[in-house]
Amino acid sequence: MAKDGEKSGWKEYIWNPRTREFLGRTASSWGLILLFYLVFYIFLAGLFTLTMYVMLQTLDDHKPTWQDRLATPGMVIRPKTDETYEIVYNVEKTESWDMYTQALDNLLSPYNNSVQAEKNNDCVPDQYFLQEDSGDVKNNPKRSCQFNRTMLELCSGIRDHYYGYQDGKPCIIIKLNRVIGMLPSKDGHAPFVTCGAKKEDSDKIGELLYFPPNGTFNLMYYPYYGKKAQVNYSQPLVAIKFLNITANQDVNIECRINANNIPIGSDRDKFSGRVSFKLRINTID
Repeated sequence: MAKDGEKSGWKEYIWNPRTREFLGRTASSWGLILLFYLVFYIFLAGLFTLTMYVMLQTLDDHKPTWQDRLATPGMVIRPKTDETYEIVYNVEKTESWDMYTQALDNLLSPYNNSVQAEKNNDCVPDQYFLQEDSGDVKNNPKRSCQFNRTMLELCSGIRDHYYGYQDGKPCIIIKLNRVIGMLPSKDGHAPFVTCGAKKEDSDKIGELLYFPPNGTFNLMYYPYYGKKAQVNYSQPLVAIKFLNITANQDVNIECRINANNIPIGSDRDKFSGRVSFKLRINTID
């Protein structure tokens, strides 16, 4: 009997025909509580939408409102086919260096003179290409200066389609990371790149050639205004050609940026204003 009573009690809790209650509430009670939660969640959604709208009004589509700008921008090298900063190949084995030349072809194809002439300006060198806004009137889209592939001369891949890899005189391309609004020098002195071997390999690196001359990042490519504001921006490059590096040995190399208003990076951040990599050119199996 107790079991029948318990069963009857559960049935009445779910639906009580005498009081016409479902799960302990009448229809009007369920209607009121559902109405309360409906109004409550509509209010929360409206408050969230209003908050997002107000916040978005403070943002600029073309420029970050806040920037955690590094005092010293990072540097990278190309070609780079994996996560390691190592370029190792055998002069006699085309398949060992073909991936490097393909990577450089892909990097430099947007820098073809015809492409640059179509998209970008022929700017005045050795001075910043400033394009300020006029109050609330945005000067967008902003123009960009041409960086022609031919400026890399022996490392352009035009005369030598293999960038020197086939004869043990490879080219390496250096890029300085983009930083919005950065003016990388003062007093008209353009930043430039220098490369050298680590102390233990100082007698192995041999002679270097820099393109453009002196390995400079010309001032006309700065400041950078951002991907949306400067859609055709062509990042300046510096190429280093190794003329007679010691073969069949690891040579550890470091390249760094030199500028009178960019501080030297710390040992705690190896990509702060410099980049290190290993170069090994084998001539024997």
